[in-house]
Amino acid sequence: GGQPRNVQPFSDEDASIETMSHCSGFSDPASFTEDGPEVDEEATQEDLEYKLKGFIDLTLDKSAKTRQAALESLKSAFSSKILYEFIMERRMTLTDSIERCIKKGKSDEQCAAAGLACLLCVQMGSGIESEEIFKTLGPVLKKIVCDGTASIQARQACATCLGICCFIVTDDITELYSTMECLENIFTKAYQRDRDTNGVSSTHNTVLHVSALLAWTLLLTICPMNEVKKKIEMHLHKLPSLLSCDDLNMRIAAGETLALLFELARETDADFFYEDMDLLTEKLRGLATDGNKHRAKVDKRKQRSVFRDVLRAVEERDFPTEMVKFGPERMYIDCWVKKQTYETFKEILGSGMQYHLQSNDFLRNVFELGPPVMLDAATLKTMKISRFERHLYNSAAFKARTKARSKCRDKRADVGEFF
Repeated sequence: GGQPRNVQPFSDEDASIETMSHCSGFSDPASFTEDGPEVDEEATQEDLEYKLKGFIDLTLDKSAKTRQAALESLKSAFSSKILYEFIMERRMTLTDSIERCIKKGKSDEQCAAAGLACLLCVQMGSGIESEEIFKTLGPVLKKIVCDGTASIQARQACATCLGICCFIVTDDITELYSTMECLENIFTKAYQRDRDTNGVSSTHNTVLHVSALLAWTLLLTICPMNEVKKKIEMHLHKLPSLLSCDDLNMRIAAGETLALLFELARETDADFFYEDMDLLTEKLRGLATDGNKHRAKVDKRKQRSVFRDVLRAVEERDFPTEMVKFGPERMYIDCWVKKQTYETFKEILGSGMQYHLQSNDFLRNVFELGPPVMLDAATLKTMKISRFERHLYNSAAFKARTKARSKCRDKRADVGEFF
């Protein structure tokens, strides 16, 4: 019985809730339960594309909140589905929208637009179309990264985006070196941190230095060996100074970069010798066993775990192999170059990383996984277990675990004699 009110097609209130929920239902093929009714995939795809077209239109909206919510919704969809054909038809429109949001938007909108640019290149892979996207966005990203008046968060997001997009699309060696130089100009400022009289400003910029260093390290992995040698000579003696930084993320980024530089140096020269090895290993060992009480337990645990691996890499030339499972496949991460690449893409794809490893031709190329494994519906059905079987298995495991723990906790249990 109330007064009728005007309903906007996309209000600020539902920007963060309603629009994000539109895409969430399409985030993963596994979200459709195997016990439910059959889904019309063609209709579902059409519904998704209709909503995505709406989000693309809303990136031009007058409201900053609406534009940002639309960018976030597109990011959610791009990270969780392969939408190559849909994007191919609208790549110029998307590129123009991203460029406009980075140039004219505020901090949060710029971060969302930079994140979407990364995912756009991941979707398109390496090719002429991606090169055109990077030719448009590259200069804009560089300008923001080097702009001291822009927000640190926007510069940080643009530095990451610049490194990832360049990694994906650049065949031009000159452009690769130019991008690396831009990133070097940012993170090398952290070398003078201890001598900087304005400590607050220096600490404030640390997040930007970390992002620039990690993006630069990613690009180093695709450089020719003669350029790798030059970069190692230039930075290997300076990077250890960053291990004393107050910021945990900077210490970890510096440590992992050092491990990667040593790995590359030994690939180019089996007899590679580092003069200050004793001093470096002593510093790494200190970080791997750090017990400072003024640091949070979580930070200490994370730092010790990372630097144990870094110390092994530098001192013993060893790498702890990790296994990544996605669908019926397995991938082994057996070197620092592969680890750095995997962690970078995992950061931008989030929970969609496994799906992209299964289906994205570009990522499968990067990790040498070959063409996507095509499984028919019958094979997929045999790989799945029903919800009832899962329930029985979990119940049995829970009972066994409870029984085992009860035995250990029972005071009457025979614990032997002590002399």
